Amino acid sequence: DTFGVARQQLSGLPEQLTIIDQEGQADAKLRYVESIGAERTVAVGNGRNDRKMLAAAALGIALIQEEGLAAETLRNADLLATSAQDALDLLANPDRIRATLRA
Repeated sequence: DTFGVARQQLSGLPEQLTIIDQEGQADAKLRYVESIGAERTVAVGNGRNDRKMLAAAALGIALIQEEGLAAETLRNADLLATSAQDALDLLANPDRIRATLRA
């Protein structure tokens, strides 16, 4: 929640919002993903502080947005999307994910 708008943007939705403190974010985000079950978690992010949670999650989606994308975070992701909406659309269409990640 870098810009402090997550709570407002998610108001009215059936969600549980957890905002991680600024201090030691990369490790804190990793611990959070592990605590909720990394093997069943989709993580989305673009900052260097997101790299560890993207690597640990069952599916890590890196976002390249106006502020850019940390290269180390991209290396730890399974997929790349151009917006949070595009990332959510991928989840709504699992065949797209399978097509992208097939070996």
